[in-house]
Amino acid sequence: MRKWTPILLLTLYLLAVGVTIGLKNQDWILAQGMTLWQQQPAPVTLERVTAEMVSSPPKPAEVKLVDDEKPPEPPKLKEPEAKMMVNANNIPVQGTCALQPDPNPPVNGRPGPAVNPVTLYRFRRPTDVQTANLQGGAGYTPNEYQAMANATNYGQRFLYDINGQPVNNAPIVVLHETVSDVYSAVNLFQNPQASEDNQASYHTLIMLTGDIVYIVPPDLRAFGAGNSVFASSTGTETVKTHAKRPPSVNNFAYHVSLETPVDGRNNANSHSGYTNAQYQSLAWLVAKTGVPDARITTHAAVDRSGERRDPRSFDGQLFSQYLQSYTRTQEIMISCQSAYLN
Repeated sequence: MRKWTPILLLTLYLLAVGVTIGLKNQDWILAQGMTLWQQQPAPVTLERVTAEMVSSPPKPAEVKLVDDEKPPEPPKLKEPEAKMMVNANNIPVQGTCALQPDPNPPVNGRPGPAVNPVTLYRFRRPTDVQTANLQGGAGYTPNEYQAMANATNYGQRFLYDINGQPVNNAPIVVLHETVSDVYSAVNLFQNPQASEDNQASYHTLIMLTGDIVYIVPPDLRAFGAGNSVFASSTGTETVKTHAKRPPSVNNFAYHVSLETPVDGRNNANSHSGYTNAQYQSLAWLVAKTGVPDARITTHAAVDRSGERRDPRSFDGQLFSQYLQSYTRTQEIMISCQSAYLN
């Protein structure tokens, strides 16, 4: 037994050292504000959306005549409701505009309106349900998914700015990149953010595969560019919607983000670039907004904080070539369907 004693003592000593180092490493990880599961988040589930999910309006119930029914009671007075807009498919959509920003908003901001039901029609309004999923230009059509953002990460579009001035900017498209994998971005947008500093979203993500993921409907305001201004041919455009924050383009912007390739998920100035499938899906998507070329821009171009460079390594010429192969439509309406204007 005695001859094993030194070996046993040495083993116990090494175990003690290992535990000590492990605890120190754990302390370091916690000090960085990270845990292993946070570094490797579980993939979120993306729900595919198709035209078949667009439901037709319900038929009116039958009206039966009854001879001895009681006289109807006088109608009760009630608050006026927002008008319902009807598109080519005769599907009603309630106006989602807000009149004017709250001059004294809650400390953590005001959540956006609930989106229900979540269908293809809520993100893209094809002119014909039966042909909504047919291939587009050059025989191409991407898969479409939805991963609706948490209501803390988007808001309503306003008809007047914080100072009471009317807002009538034409829509723009702002291009971004995720600087992460698409699932990490979706996790961020789907989690409630208590602080306004962390509230963020895009309208749409485009995966490396070319698959499209809808995040926020186009009639609502995604939080894609905080301190931002669009320079147009007629001057600069921006809208102030918060008393304590800089004005931004969010009130009239449609934000689209490309998933960053693996070698670009860092702070470098460039990376290997985006896939052809991403450029083709981006062109397919942007063509459906009807936004002219002159009002398609990048996050780097509209940013006024001096901190944004995305989308890095973007091939504008290749994107333009793809874009010219598609007919412009307005299936994606970058505007709240205002009850105040109709």
